[in-house]
Amino acid sequence: MGMLGILFFLIAIGGSIFWIWAIIDCVTKEPSEGNDKIIWFLLILFTTIIGALIYYLIRRPERMRTYGR
Repeated sequence: MGMLGILFFLIAIGGSIFWIWAIIDCVTKEPSEGNDKIIWFLLILFTTIIGALIYYLIRRPERMRTYGR
């Protein structure tokens, strides 16, 4: 049971770091055109890991192609 607890702890820490990274990436690199930045920020903030995954898999590649950052 100890190893399982450590595994869950490491997954939680990794997920938290990924969530924080997604928030920082959105706030610093998302273009300020319209309300897109605010909407993505709120989505990531309130849906935590799921929102960060949606941002990373859908929005970030689109932004990289369009804006190159």
